Order: sequence, then structure tokens, then C-alpha cells
Amino acid sequence: MSALPRVSDVINKYPLGKRQYIILIICAILMILDGFDVQSISYAAPAILQDWQIEKSQLGTVFGAGLFGLFIGSLIFSYLSDKLGRRPVLLWSTLFFAVCMIATAFVQNIEQLIVLRFVTGLGLGAIMPNAMALCGEITPQKQRVSVMMFISCGFTVGAMFGGFLAAILIPNFGWQSVFFVGGIFPAILVIFMLKYLPESLQYLVLHKPESPKIRSSLEAFYPGKELPERFEAVKAESSMPVKALFEHGRHRFTFSIWAISLLNMIALYFLSSWLPTLAKLTGMSLEASVLLGATLQLGGTVGTILMGLLIDRVGFHRILVPCYVIAAAGIALLGGTVNMIWLFFIVVFIIGFTVIGGQPAINAMAADYYPTESRTTGVGWSLAAGRIGSIIGPVLGGWLMQNENLEPHQLFYIVAVPSVFIVLVFLLQKYLGIQKHTS
Repeated sequence: MSALPRVSDVINKYPLGKRQYIILIICAILMILDGFDVQSISYAAPAILQDWQIEKSQLGTVFGAGLFGLFIGSLIFSYLSDKLGRRPVLLWSTLFFAVCMIATAFVQNIEQLIVLRFVTGLGLGAIMPNAMALCGEITPQKQRVSVMMFISCGFTVGAMFGGFLAAILIPNFGWQSVFFVGGIFPAILVIFMLKYLPESLQYLVLHKPESPKIRSSLEAFYPGKELPERFEAVKAESSMPVKALFEHGRHRFTFSIWAISLLNMIALYFLSSWLPTLAKLTGMSLEASVLLGATLQLGGTVGTILMGLLIDRVGFHRILVPCYVIAAAGIALLGGTVNMIWLFFIVVFIIGFTVIGGQPAINAMAADYYPTESRTTGVGWSLAAGRIGSIIGPVLGGWLMQNENLEPHQLFYIVAVPSVFIVLVFLLQKYLGIQKHTS
């Protein structure tokens, strides 16, 4: 066995320093911009529908194209980051989606919009897995899960902020302004990333063990501390084979968490993509429709923070089972509150609290269950299952809206079904006595 220490041993030994906080802040801002840009199309959709006079079902293809690009991008760039490093992938993908967002402001028809949303999604797909991994790699183990949940919350904050900003921008400057803003800010952030965002130390130790950047980064993290000269090259956690998720009795949890993540993302992205458009079709003003989408994301932000605190105290099942019972009831009742706008907004907030706020808890549940050596793989594949649901949700919405026999309240009954199944899967986990395997 090698006598050399691991980079993670040094990181776990010391508390977070100033330079690490700068990196975490940059990644949090990147996640905020990621959330803003992913959600931007749903806020612009009611105005695009009104401007181009197109069939609302066509927007389902637009939503699905962007989210499919997100799925493909996350797979491609997760692989490339293991080969090229996290820093270049994050830098180039951020610049890429910034340019694509600005280009989207100039589209003239639905076909161009579909293509650009798919291409933009490719770049956006690189952000979450790489930013989260980088944050996890520079954070001490005892703080890692809480820091990653906090950073992941940036996505919801960006989606929420985008709604409030779009409510101001679209009536005054048109829907194109949302995409201009969504492109300019990440382009500016690239300048700060070039200066302050380092390469993953684990990547450098594995691929470039003689690089002076390893020592210089650690000295920047821990000025004045005594540091080793060399480190043991340990394979990154993300390279663990997927079969580890099915060994030692883990297969039951693995299948169940994949099902939960997929089901929740179907409902989440159906609602976040179509709710502003559905509200506008019921006669709500454009500004109120866009604010409704922001309210959904606001509920998700509050839900993420509060559920994280409660789960630390009483555990996942005691919080998430009642959470998704409330989610199912709220979604089913949503169609009956359309004529009472104040109640409609309250119910939407509650749905956001449970459905959107529950997703980071689902991710954290995967991180809490799997042992250290397969944790990143477990969380990554759970997210991949969710990405499939995120594609199904908007496309399913477009298909359902084509059915003229479905009333709005009946449509919401259908969207409530995934949350009902999530409750059943959680109860099955409890019945089977699935225990975490963390080490």
C-alpha cells in the first residue's frame, strides 16, 4: 500500500478557506445562471405563443428539445471532464451556452427555436455535474453533502429569479430580452472563472501528478500550512462501474431511487414548463402568468432549505412521505383554484415547496445511501434517470394539451399521479427495510 497521502486527506483535515469559498461562490452563481437559462423558455413561451400565433402543442417539442440536449450534454461532458479536466469543460460550456442564449433572441420561427434550444441544452448539460463535482472535491467530507445541497439550490434560485425578471423584461422589451440577459451574464462570469476557477486537484493528481498547480492550489487553499510534496493517485469516484450500485443488496434501493427521481422530474418539468402557458390560456395576464412560474420556483427554494434542516433531524422518510402526499393533493386540486387567483398562487407555492424542493432531498438521499467508493456514480445515475423524466414531462404536456376532451382540472389529475407513485415507492422502501450503506 502506498505511503503517500491522498489529496482528500488534506482537504478533510482543514476547514474551508477564503479561496475555496470564492470557488464555491463562482459555482453557485454558475448554477443560478444554469437555472435561469434552462427555465427561460417557459417564461418566454406565453409571449412567443402570442407573438407567433402557433399551436400550443408545438411548444412541447421546444421544451423537450432543450431538455433532451441537457440530458445528452450531461453525459458527453461528464465523460470529457474525466479526460480533459473540469476547468476547460466548465469554461468552454459556459461560453458556449452564453453565445447560444444570445443567438436565441434572433430566431424567427419554431424550427429555429427547437434547434437552438437543443444546442443550448448541450452546453447547459455540462454545468450541474461538473460544478457539483468540483464543489464536492474541494469541500471537507463532514460538510460535503450540505455544501452540495446548498450549491444545487442555486439552480432553483436562478429559475425563480428568472421568473421575476422576465415579468419585468417581457412586457417592456419583449421575450427576446430574457435570452439576451441569459447570455450576457454567463459571458461576463467566464472572465472571473478564468482567473479564480482552478482545475480539480483529484484530476491533476491522477493525470498530471508532476504538475506544480497541485501544490500552488493547496497553498492558496491553506496558506502557511505544512503540506505534502506528493500524493497518491487514486481513481476518481465517478469512474466506479455502475455494477457496484447493484452489489451487496443495493439493487433494491438503486431501482427505487431511479424510479423516484424519474417520476418526480416528470411532474416537476411538466409544471415548470407549462404552468405559465396554462395560466395565460385561462385568462390570466402575461405578467401574472410569468410570476406564477416564479412562485413555483420560490416554493422550491424555500422547500429545499427547510426540508434539508428537517431531514437532518428526523430522517428522509418522515419528511418525504408526507411531502409527496401534499404534492399529489396540491396538484390534483390546482385546476379547481384557477378562478381564485390568491389561492391559485398559494397552491402553486406549496407544489413548488414539495415537488421542486423535494428533488435535492432525493439527490441527497442517494448520496447518503451509497458508500464512499460508489457515491458519485450512484448520485450521477439517479440524476440521469431524472433527466429522462425531465424530457418526458414537457412532451407529455404537449400531447395532453392536444386532447380537446381534457379539461384543465382533469389534466392536473394526471400530473398528480407521479407523486402518488413516489409515495408508494417510499413506503415500499420502508417496508423492505432498506438501510443506508454509507461508509
